[in-house]
Amino acid sequence: MSVFTAERMQAGGWIGLGIATLVLLYLLAPVLTPFAAAFVLAYLLTPGVDWLARHRVPRAAGALLMILLAALVVLGLLLIMVPVLQKEVAALQTQFPAMINMLNEKVAPRLNQWFGWSIQFDSQTLRQLLTEQVDAQDIVTEIFKRARAGGVALLGLLGTLLLVPVVLFYALLDWHNFMRRIAALIPRRWHELTTGMLTDIDAMLAQFLRGQLSVMLALAVYYSAALAIAGFQTALPIGIITGLLAFIPYVGFSIGLLLALLAALLQFGSAYGLIAVAVIYGAGQAIESYALTPRLVGERIGLHPLAVIFALLAFGQVFGFFGILLALPASAALLVALKRVKNAYLASEFYNGA
Repeated sequence: MSVFTAERMQAGGWIGLGIATLVLLYLLAPVLTPFAAAFVLAYLLTPGVDWLARHRVPRAAGALLMILLAALVVLGLLLIMVPVLQKEVAALQTQFPAMINMLNEKVAPRLNQWFGWSIQFDSQTLRQLLTEQVDAQDIVTEIFKRARAGGVALLGLLGTLLLVPVVLFYALLDWHNFMRRIAALIPRRWHELTTGMLTDIDAMLAQFLRGQLSVMLALAVYYSAALAIAGFQTALPIGIITGLLAFIPYVGFSIGLLLALLAALLQFGSAYGLIAVAVIYGAGQAIESYALTPRLVGERIGLHPLAVIFALLAFGQVFGFFGILLALPASAALLVALKRVKNAYLASEFYNGA
């Protein structure tokens, strides 16, 4: 029997094509990033454009309206958070000496008592150490290097920001045409199987993303309201940041918690702020884990939080920001494929011993 059968040659060809596609994505990741961002946004905004089209709004106008709405949401978040965060940074700079004194009075003696560490927190000594270790000429050289690199990065960022809305408009305008053309390229004998898998992937992603957006909104409202009731001056930006970053399980919660603890130290300087943060964030984590996520996202989706974290880190490491955009769709596709492979395995003669 020949090793190189037609089926094996065909399978090898498809495997080679898949590997070549991954290599090409890796090489073109910086160029593909704005296109990936635009199509991810188009996937999220297409239902809104379709709804407007059903209500006799021209599709081009509906696409422009949805892009404008998304831009207004992002601009509103920036207008809310940036001024308050600037105020927080200024307060941190002003109260830094007081924080150093508090660390020396309360933390340093405990460290010496518990671990035998003789530590003295001194901002002036730290500044002198940095001045002695780093030459001024090296600093100037490094600043110019970073300025040049930062200028190139800034130009690239501006180009991306200008390109994404253009690609997004055309993606929203011709979304269903794109889908029909992709479906037409699928071989007829695989058409039913492939479209079924794509339908499952779409249903999983839609439920996960829309459910997760609902969780993020609910958490942003909860943390903002709870911190405001507790008397935090920066309740709104910290609450919004905590809610938005909840998309990254555990990591988003940790960043929000650290920001709230920093605000508590700067504003209250006593145990009240720390206790309030512990109660608010402890209750928020319980609400998210036992009420919001099971009801709004659903446990049957199968995208475990650890799988989400691993996918974001792995795809981000390999493909950069482009990989982060692809992490969830690729994870959903892989999960659907694995479920089908598992079902085929459980129905096979090898598993059943027939």
